Amino acid sequence: MVLRHPLNRGSLLPILRSLALLLFSVLCSTSAKAGTKAESDNVLNWPCTKEIPGRKITLDITPKPVRHMADLTFRVTITPCTSIPSTLVLDLSMPGMYMGKNQVVMTRKEPCIWEGKGVIVSCMSGRKLWRATILSSIIANPAFNFELSD
Repeated sequence: MVLRHPLNRGSLLPILRSLALLLFSVLCSTSAKAGTKAESDNVLNWPCTKEIPGRKITLDITPKPVRHMADLTFRVTITPCTSIPSTLVLDLSMPGMYMGKNQVVMTRKEPCIWEGKGVIVSCMSGRKLWRATILSSIIANPAFNFELSD
């Protein structure tokens, strides 16, 4: 193929932006079989608890109602909390889709309670299903699925 008019850098930028937006919208609209509404935890209305062998883990997000693009406080309670480090990381992701790295560093505020502040971003496609995973091999990385209402 021979181009009669060579492309310059200025004419490529709009094309590259359009391709990037198209790729993002395709990725954002990819449906995920895991994490459907029936599998969601109700952490948006009250604290949600998961039990693993020998421990109980509770996640709460405030203020309520929980919304995209708002400053949120994430609170994790682990009982018993022996051998849990003073800092935990909460990973916020969308099942079946990569939304970029979004992690909340949580520090111990009281015995067996960790808190951190973060934001849940919004997906351009309108998808609302999220997963909050506590990254800790000691408690086997428990995950809480929830669907935002806004």
